[in-house]
Amino acid sequence: MQKDLPELRLLTTPTAQLQVSGATLVDVARVAGVSPITVSRALNQPHLVRPNTLAKVQAAVQETGYAKNMQPGALASSRSKLVALVLPTISNQIFADMVQGTSDTLTEAGYQLLLGFSGYEEWREEILVETILSRRPDGIILTGTLHTDSTRRRLQQAGTPVVETWDMTASPIDTVIGFSHEEVGHATATHLLQRGRKRFAILTAGDPRAARRNQGLQVALAKQGISVMATHTAAVPGTLPAGREGAARLLDAHPDLDAIVCSSDNLAHGALIEAGSRGLDVPGKLAVMGFGDLNFSSHTVPPLSTVRVDGARIGAAAAQAILERLDGAAKAQPARSVNTGFELIQRGSS
Repeated sequence: MQKDLPELRLLTTPTAQLQVSGATLVDVARVAGVSPITVSRALNQPHLVRPNTLAKVQAAVQETGYAKNMQPGALASSRSKLVALVLPTISNQIFADMVQGTSDTLTEAGYQLLLGFSGYEEWREEILVETILSRRPDGIILTGTLHTDSTRRRLQQAGTPVVETWDMTASPIDTVIGFSHEEVGHATATHLLQRGRKRFAILTAGDPRAARRNQGLQVALAKQGISVMATHTAAVPGTLPAGREGAARLLDAHPDLDAIVCSSDNLAHGALIEAGSRGLDVPGKLAVMGFGDLNFSSHTVPPLSTVRVDGARIGAAAAQAILERLDGAAKAQPARSVNTGFELIQRGSS
């Protein structure tokens, strides 16, 4: 079955001509050992090119980092005034807040935003990055630090300012702005251990950043001689119904659980509903923790304990880092690593 392709949306249409940067068609021709006309034909009419020649051109494109310019009449002396933001989804309020923070900062500086949605898949992100580079953006903002080798190589070759967000790494492509998911896991474990919890389960969606939080949680618990009793993985993005179903399975298999740690507030909300339907006292019998501090989280019954991350701040900081990098002649280069932190919010569910 054919995979759905990632989605790319231009929110507003830039008026400036787009810049040409990085490797040129001539560079590709030199590496491939063919003429620029042959390279052009291979990129635009590959069915007219012999297979061995096409393979040489494709290898040269990879080696040089060349990105086909999709904008007719682009001028090398101008900027696109376009910054791309790649998100896994926009259905999560946290990411919507990030889009707003990014857009507000860019708009004030005269830039416009291109959105791409990768669906938590590295292969989708790779396709998006290739498409985005063909538009010659002035900057690219990515969600997370886990990418295919090809994506990292293409971005490093392109010379376009890149900001990775929502995570921390010792080896960023360019600049990283976010927080440590492992530290979120540690803080969650500490919070629940201090409240006497000993029998833990994890309710998660298949998000690599959630996996890092879960790893941090389990490491902190292991230091106290405690192991997670069970893990249930829901499909991404985790929804309220998936949370209720997952909590039901966990509680059916381990009725003595006294803490369920969820990778999102949506999953946690579902777990609260399931606990309520069983007459379980929350937090007396069972503690439930979420992640995200979404707009409903303080209004659940009981109010949901969770971890707050400022998506708008991350978006604004990422946009500002791009702008500072573009204005590098006038301003100091932005820090390669900015930790925006997080806040554990204790409410009635723990």
